[in-house]
Amino acid sequence: MSDLLDAVDALLARPATMPPPDVRARLRKADGLTQEEVAEVFGVTRVAFHRWETGTAKPRRRHLEAYVRLLEGWADKHPEVVSNPELTQREAG
Repeated sequence: MSDLLDAVDALLARPATMPPPDVRARLRKADGLTQEEVAEVFGVTRVAFHRWETGTAKPRRRHLEAYVRLLEGWADKHPEVVSNPELTQREAG
């Protein structure tokens, strides 16, 4: 039984998955931030951050954990973005 529990704990310890790219962008925009502003915090170029946000590249482990944490924070702060994407798209114009 402890082997099974250890295996479950290992699954729980894995980094959380990121939401789909369109949700990532909507969350950032809901918080009123530009790609440049977020990229600066992470110490990467705007182009690198754009690739993370669009799903064409994945952040390295150190950045991945921080980016997932940021996305989760935005999702908690702006639940309407995740639950009603049409609403936020209309608001973004």
